[in-house]
Amino acid sequence: MKAARLSRATARLAVAAAVPLLLAGLTSCSSDDAGDPADAAGSSTPEGTAAPTSSSAPVAAGPFGPGCGLFPVEGPGSLAAIATTPAGAAISGVPELGTLTQAVIAANLVDVLNTRPEVTVLAPSNAAFDALGPDALPALLADAPRLTAVLTHHVLNGRLTPEQLVGEHTTLNGDSVTVSGPADAPTVTAEQTVPGTAAGAVLCGDVPTANATVYVVDQVLTPAG
Repeated sequence: MKAARLSRATARLAVAAAVPLLLAGLTSCSSDDAGDPADAAGSSTPEGTAAPTSSSAPVAAGPFGPGCGLFPVEGPGSLAAIATTPAGAAISGVPELGTLTQAVIAANLVDVLNTRPEVTVLAPSNAAFDALGPDALPALLADAPRLTAVLTHHVLNGRLTPEQLVGEHTTLNGDSVTVSGPADAPTVTAEQTVPGTAAGAVLCGDVPTANATVYVVDQVLTPAG
């Protein structure tokens, strides 16, 4: 009988000792399962998406080129003034286009340039005419049909952006001119110039007037024939 009582007492002590251990184990498991609240929050948040990369801004439209300083900074002939002036009058206000103005007047083309809608003018600079030689310009000015053909060869249909300028275009003279790229440095081959010795380049391009877009060039172009 004593042995039975001792056995039951021993069993109760063993159970009592085991309970705290069991509770401790349960607490530990519960803590492990819960984990760090920050980790839980992170796992429930959808994966972030990279911010979209902005594409390169397009090149701003407007005058460009190494020779844009030929336009006066202010007053008649300045970029601001000619923007609202018809092409013939706009060209006449730019001192560095004085020889072209003289030629346009001699060919009686001022009104044509002032009233022709939506055209592009390849405007030879004074230096371009000087390159023809001292005798060539007077001879050209005296030959009205030839002068008219040369000048109208510099007028293209449509107001052309630099990108649109690159390519082959019909001129007001009824022939064509081909402009090579790149768009930010357009050129024409030497064979298309009056001297025929050097390629022509744009000194200042994409210059707006009231009815035209002007590209100042460093060579006088020659019409076909």
